[in-house]
Order: sequence, then C-alpha cells, then structure tokens
Amino acid sequence: MSTQVAVAAAVAGIGVYALYLRRSSASAQTGKPIFGSFGFHSLKLHSSELINHNTKKLRFELPDASQPSGLSLSSALLTVSFPNGRWLPVLRPYTPTNDLDEKGFVELMVKHYPGGKQSTHIHSLKPGDTLTFAPIPELKWSPNKYPHVAMIAGGAGITPMYQLARGILKNPDDQTRITLVWGVNTDEDIFLGDEFSELEKKFPGRFKVHYVVATPKAGSPHQKGFVTKQILEGAGLSGSSEKNQGTHVLVCGPPPMEAALKGTKKFLGGAQPGLLAELGYGKDRIFSF
Repeated sequence: MSTQVAVAAAVAGIGVYALYLRRSSASAQTGKPIFGSFGFHSLKLHSSELINHNTKKLRFELPDASQPSGLSLSSALLTVSFPNGRWLPVLRPYTPTNDLDEKGFVELMVKHYPGGKQSTHIHSLKPGDTLTFAPIPELKWSPNKYPHVAMIAGGAGITPMYQLARGILKNPDDQTRITLVWGVNTDEDIFLGDEFSELEKKFPGRFKVHYVVATPKAGSPHQKGFVTKQILEGAGLSGSSEKNQGTHVLVCGPPPMEAALKGTKKFLGGAQPGLLAELGYGKDRIFSF
C-alpha cells in the first residue's frame, strides 16, 4: 500500500476528523452506502478470527445492514486509532477482502507486525469494540482496462490484488486475464490459498497464481526463493514478448521488494533499473498500490 496515499489522505482529512465523526451518525440514516463519499466513520467489530500464525480476519458492522460499503474497485480504508491514550492518531491503510457488494459488513485481513502500532491495536480489538475508517481510492478500474494484468505481491500486500482480481473475474463484461505472483516467507503465510484455488478452478485460462516461498516446509509444492527475474519469466511475464505487449503490472509489497522490482534513484542522480525494466516494462505500464 502506498505510503504517499495514506499520508495524502491523512493531511486532507485529519483536520476535519471531528466534523465528519459528528456527521457520521446522521449519514448512516440516509439509506446510502456509508463509504460512497469521503468521511470518517466508526464501525463496531462483529467478529475476529485468527486465520494463521499472525493474521486475523476481522468483520466490522456497517450501520445500515441493508447497504453495501459503497467502496469502488479498487479502494482501501484508512484506519484511525489512538492506542494507549495517544494524543496523535495512528493511521494505516488496509484493503477490504470481502465482496464489495456484500451488505452489512466490511472485512479486513490484518497481519500483525511486532512493534506495529496499528496492527497490534487492531489485533487487540474484541467484538463490540470500534475502529474509525475513511475511504481511499486506489487504482481506478474499468472493465477491460488492460487485456492482461500481472499482479506481483509480497506478504500482506496480497489484499489489494485479491480485491481487484475477484472484482474483475466476477464481472461478466470484463475479460481481463490475470497472472498473480505472490511471494511469502513460509507456506503458512499463504492465507488466501483456498480462495485463489477456487478462482483458478472457476476461471481456467483467465486466472493463474504462482507462489514463491522463502522458507518452504518439507514437501512443499511451491517454488523456493524470492521474486526474481527468473521467477517472473517462468510465470510467463516477460514484458518484451509479443503476447505481453498490452500487459500492465500491479505491485504491492514490502519496500525492499518494490525497490527491487521498480528500481531506485541514486542520491547524486541517475537510477538503478529494477527487475521490471529488465523484463521490458516501462514506468507507464507499472502501478503501485
């Protein structure tokens, strides 16, 4: 998730935070989706489930059970909290993982990072507790925007890819093909494995997922290592090949991974090209969440 997006949203919104909170209860009575426009809203936690060793699935109740969230494909939610009585808020964007058309709930999958202020706070929430949210638009998607998208994710950066992939595939008017490469530390970190297997079965020829595991367990069926040029070529993602001329790449992962993929700027000028440039992808064909 782009830090710049979170900061921009915070700068634009935190000054009117109290005003929107005062309006939130009133807007909930309008019968309109709560996140159909910008505003801060506190939602009550309905349930919290540990789905692997460090990730929880949390479902929050929308104020109108007959309405969906109002979030568009693809969107994130900026979370706002004041853990341990802090004077300044802690801000962190997360991408909802439930169907955006689902009524009454918004769902997050949140990985806990040791020392992470927001993830620690969210993991401590119990049903009935509240958390404040504001919507953040990300990539503005329209059906058949590109003929083929290559999604490259690292760790918890998989959530915007899952939201977008499912939204594309459920739309009968969108014939976009999707290749997903997901790099994780261990097999247990593949917390959306069942969901992706189901998408592969339902959409053969349109959706394909490749897992790359840094430390796989004995007998793991997944490739060992990290997301490298060779891994991406093996997934059929050479940007210079004729079949990939219309392919666009979406990236979301830890900063070191994104730097390796997109390249880095040198302090005294110049730049170090990334793996995607080596594969033939120009900057105009790459988007970072």
